[in-house]
Amino acid sequence: MDKVYNTAAEALDGVLYDGMVIAAGGFGLCGIPEVLISAIRDVGTTGLTIASNNAGVDDFGLGLLLQTRQVKKMISSYVGENSEFMRQYMAGELELEFNPQGTLAERMRAGGAGIPGFYTKTGVGTVIAEGKEEKEFDGETFILERGLIADLSIVKAWKGDTQGNLIYRKTARNFNPPVATCGKICIAEVEEIVPAGSLNPDLIHTPGIYVSRIIEGEHEKRIEQRTVRVP
Repeated sequence: MDKVYNTAAEALDGVLYDGMVIAAGGFGLCGIPEVLISAIRDVGTTGLTIASNNAGVDDFGLGLLLQTRQVKKMISSYVGENSEFMRQYMAGELELEFNPQGTLAERMRAGGAGIPGFYTKTGVGTVIAEGKEEKEFDGETFILERGLIADLSIVKAWKGDTQGNLIYRKTARNFNPPVATCGKICIAEVEEIVPAGSLNPDLIHTPGIYVSRIIEGEHEKRIEQRTVRVP
């Protein structure tokens, strides 16, 4: 199976449709699939539900899809860096499902592992628990969270081979491994595609069996917040 595509547009061809659920890797602007996000914007797919740790910033990352009103709902744990997100949410134009960060990661991992649900203490007694089943274990209350399965996963890796095996670099790994496994289709963008067999098997973070398509791209790698010391 040939998994290598020349461009993001080619890799997304025949995959996108209105109203789909997309899981996106990254944390802030670190390790985000920026090339694929821009290509989704250009296609113009609408009514999207995006599961991601955050919503990018106003003019970069998933913020681009908010600007073009392609997102109907966000499933996120942090959205504080995006004023357009805040405006749309406060105006009732955007749905939001808040998940504690660890819960969101575990929902993705569970979905990829075929686990339909799990119990956690996180969120008990808060609005997070509203409408969710509660159960006691050893005298403590837990809430039921559902595993998350997306129609499409998009991830960013450092290196990938032609079979789709991926290596992430340092903190850019973040949410990408569980995102890669929870999608019915996974498309990866990497900084470098290498021949099959050239990656050390012990260093592979996402096995190629999870990856359907892969592209090589140029990445801007913005810094979300820059702090400098005044002399």
